[in-house]
Amino acid sequence: MPVIDKSTYGNFLSPLRSGHLETIFPSLFREIKDVRFTRERINTPDNDFLDLDWLQGQFNKLVIISHGLEGSTERHYIKSCARYFHQRGYDVLAWNYRSCGQEMNLNLRLYHHGVTDDFETVVNYAVNTRRYKRIGLVGYSMGGSTTLKYLGEYGASVPKHVVAAAVFSVPCNLWNSAHQLTFRGNIFYRKRFLKKLIEKVKRKHEQFPDLIDITGIDEIHSFSVFDEKYTAPIHGFRSARHFYESASSDLHYHSIKVPSLIVNAINDPLLGGPCYPYTICQESKFLTLETPKCGGHVGFRLRGKNYSWMDQRAFEYIDSYMKDWSLH
Repeated sequence: MPVIDKSTYGNFLSPLRSGHLETIFPSLFREIKDVRFTRERINTPDNDFLDLDWLQGQFNKLVIISHGLEGSTERHYIKSCARYFHQRGYDVLAWNYRSCGQEMNLNLRLYHHGVTDDFETVVNYAVNTRRYKRIGLVGYSMGGSTTLKYLGEYGASVPKHVVAAAVFSVPCNLWNSAHQLTFRGNIFYRKRFLKKLIEKVKRKHEQFPDLIDITGIDEIHSFSVFDEKYTAPIHGFRSARHFYESASSDLHYHSIKVPSLIVNAINDPLLGGPCYPYTICQESKFLTLETPKCGGHVGFRLRGKNYSWMDQRAFEYIDSYMKDWSLH
């Protein structure tokens, strides 16, 4: 499939198109106040729970939306996408990863970039309603990584209802993305993510004081140390390196059988070279890579609009496959 380097989103760079500014401004200042989800809690096979947030209108098309690291369905980009699709004839299911829906999950595990069993639970739950004939997937950052890893791991066994996916700002290569956070210019993101993750581990320690040691946790200032001490052992990996190598979504791209659009901006401060999978996408019949020169990380703002370019692009791509289901 093609690599689209001449994107419809601002094919230019200027001082006003700083990757950092495009990333930070929407994250800190954009609010979506007119979206009211209806929450549903479902059980997982391992006796835990997931919180799903719905916008429903008796449509037979559904979009499932997945948020980024330490995000939730309350994030502006989730609500904006939900509104955009719902106004155009889709039911919406936005789901919260374990521990991200305001209430701590029950089991020892949390979530990470490579988790696909919960994604499968959500997709199968939607399919088993027997109402939705066609389903699209949208994911942002970590949510995009999880979406692609799910499609690749399950390959031809992905339910036929799933006809297309669109993902944005994806850390396709997890090791490289983690490495980007070591750079001095990315200290803002590193501190912000680590602060939230450390607080979450402390809460998990309250549930499992004998299994999680938080000694020295406030002295952790790098993802490699945090992942070595917590992410890896909690989720069954031998080490942080083993986690990065095993949970990376690009290991599974050759097995994806659902048309999927990957949009990664060239000026994304959290992505390095390996997060732009040009060769794999050129060889695949199902993957399209779009690389706007600007957009930042989950930015892609449209001046004067109440929606983002990501909403517009995701709908355009997914809806084109909804209209001709035989393409899947």
